[in-house]
Amino acid sequence: MTTPQFEDRAPSDDFITNYDECHFVTYLRILDAADEGADWREVAQIVFGLDAGADAERARQVYDSHLERARWMTTHGYRHLLDKSRKG
Repeated sequence: MTTPQFEDRAPSDDFITNYDECHFVTYLRILDAADEGADWREVAQIVFGLDAGADAERARQVYDSHLERARWMTTHGYRHLLDKSRKG
């Protein structure tokens, strides 16, 4: 599975961005991995192609910010999707 190009930090806007829309699957993969107790270094390697051994700080930042955004999507972001679908 190919991950779309990613930023070192996921968005922190209070609305769903184009970036978010491109990364819905990425967010699901990270949430699933976190739920299964996967090591963040392994997730960074598999999902983002980052070597935590070579650049742990960046890999952790990418992982943490995307996991945070994925969690935001499950608590707030989905409401924006519902509103968007109702408006057509």
